[in-house]
Amino acid sequence: MTAVCETFGVARSNIAERVKHRSAKTRGRPPLADHDLVDDIKAIIADMPTYGYRRVHAILRRKASSEKRSWPNAKRIYRVMKVHGLLLQRHTGATGTRRHDGRVAVEQSNLRWCSDGFEIGCDNKEKVRVAFALDCCDREAIAHVATTEGIKSEDVQAEAFVKTFKRDYVSVNHIPDAETVIAQLPLWFEHYNTLHPHKALGYQSPREFLNRQTEI
Repeated sequence: MTAVCETFGVARSNIAERVKHRSAKTRGRPPLADHDLVDDIKAIIADMPTYGYRRVHAILRRKASSEKRSWPNAKRIYRVMKVHGLLLQRHTGATGTRRHDGRVAVEQSNLRWCSDGFEIGCDNKEKVRVAFALDCCDREAIAHVATTEGIKSEDVQAEAFVKTFKRDYVSVNHIPDAETVIAQLPLWFEHYNTLHPHKALGYQSPREFLNRQTEI
């Protein structure tokens, strides 16, 4: 450094001080992401606490698109959620899914449907049994019935929906008794159809995907 300073006719102490300040600026954690984006993310996961960064990004994209403005990409959402401790914990446990043979999904709506049933255990030990039908293309839940009586139905084609419904709706809502659960089911199904971002649909909701199909 001494030779360089003598060549350019500058004081060595001045250069050393500048290098010191520059090094200090590069240390430490990067600045936090803007507060508006963090607030938007927190609002989404407050309503849907089981949503990961990809579904959060899909909700933000949908909102920004409706307001005719740009939206942050998925990588930025991931970074922001990671910095603020908002990412979901990775699930490492084994899953007991059944084996699926053959292709279930189809390329167009209203060609193939599947049905299944599942059970919701209430806090007071009552059980609500739900049966439903799905479109195998757009994943829209076409109809459902709920009862405290027995429903026998098993279809591996709708297994993913059951997992999603129990995780994103049943597990995060109050389910004190059968009457309360049955009253909430129409709202949950409507939210799923209208707002829930689906991975197989490019993180569009079933209704968004269906509307895009009709526009083509």
